[in-house]
Amino acid sequence: MAYFNLKETEARIEKIREVLRKKSVDAALIYYDELNVANGWYLTGWCPQFEKGCVLLPVDGDPLLLGGPESEPFAKMSSAITETRNFTPFMVPDEEYPNAEISTFESLYKELDAAKIPMRTIGLVGTAALPHNIYTQFQAGFKNSKLIDITAEYEALRAHKSPWEIEQIRSAFSLTFEAFQAMKNIVAPGIFEHQVAAEGEYICRKAGAHSFAYGTIIGSGERAKAVVPTAYNKEMLAGELVMVGIAPRVNGYAGVMGESLPVSGTYTQRQKDCVNYLREAFHLTKDMLKPGVSGREIDVPARKSFIKNGLIDYLVCPFAHTIGLMEAEGPFYGPNSDDVLAPGMTVCIDVSFFGHPEFHGARIETGYVITETGCEPLSPEMDKIMMATV
Repeated sequence: MAYFNLKETEARIEKIREVLRKKSVDAALIYYDELNVANGWYLTGWCPQFEKGCVLLPVDGDPLLLGGPESEPFAKMSSAITETRNFTPFMVPDEEYPNAEISTFESLYKELDAAKIPMRTIGLVGTAALPHNIYTQFQAGFKNSKLIDITAEYEALRAHKSPWEIEQIRSAFSLTFEAFQAMKNIVAPGIFEHQVAAEGEYICRKAGAHSFAYGTIIGSGERAKAVVPTAYNKEMLAGELVMVGIAPRVNGYAGVMGESLPVSGTYTQRQKDCVNYLREAFHLTKDMLKPGVSGREIDVPARKSFIKNGLIDYLVCPFAHTIGLMEAEGPFYGPNSDDVLAPGMTVCIDVSFFGHPEFHGARIETGYVITETGCEPLSPEMDKIMMATV
């Protein structure tokens, strides 16, 4: 069993090669690790544990997986790209593998040159996360190559989802509603935040989620000010609101749910006001999810709502972002964004505020696929909750 779809991988490789040919680039070097997983997963359906990695994709020639020896057997069993080479800078520092075959970037360059695979210009992907020692050692080994950044062109391919990708994202979003129900049912005074997280994570894992796109968010009382508080060993108290969020992955693709719940089981009137302010901004943002609408346009209605309801000074994040291999990935549809929605994009409405003197912080979130005429919910059940006042 694997998390990749080989036809999808083959199609993606050809799309990337089209970008390389258009820019007169001989190969792409695509960096990824456990935190910055998406660009590598896009081609492999796999990510190493402990070690880092790169995919080297020539315009002509087979792709190579560059990494470390500890993850090499795992790669050969589970990655869509199984031809591997091991290099010191990808390994755990100071870890020794006496029987492993360790290459150098200089020897790899000579190997490719002998095979008549040109490396005159190489496009780097993931430069914001690429470690300095990997960059400098690769640069030294490929000293005859010109290195340029093609991250934007590569990641633009990820923004438009195929039918198979949308299917995986729908599956992940279906888990979010099940997790929400389990988490909501355990919320009560005297329960610890980590217990709430455990209920949601168990439901997702049991149903087939292989990982989570972020650490499960549980923030009760003042801890909701923390914006993205992972579950803590804090006991929830009567009268508090608790912010919950979970992002299971199915075949690499994320779903997400965010909601703010009353620890006591019933909202006070002021807590109702708080959540309904979020709902109002959510409704206004959903109305903007149509092809051709830009981030600048999407942002306006909900921002006006925040101003009206006295929340604008506590606004930290814009109201919409794309979702896919990461829970939040580009394009981000903020107030200065000229990126536009297009059919086949998957987008989250993520309405929140933090640092409020009374409410502390709150968030609601679910996702939609952009259609030819508007949008459709990726979780109809969570959409129904978001569209109702409390």
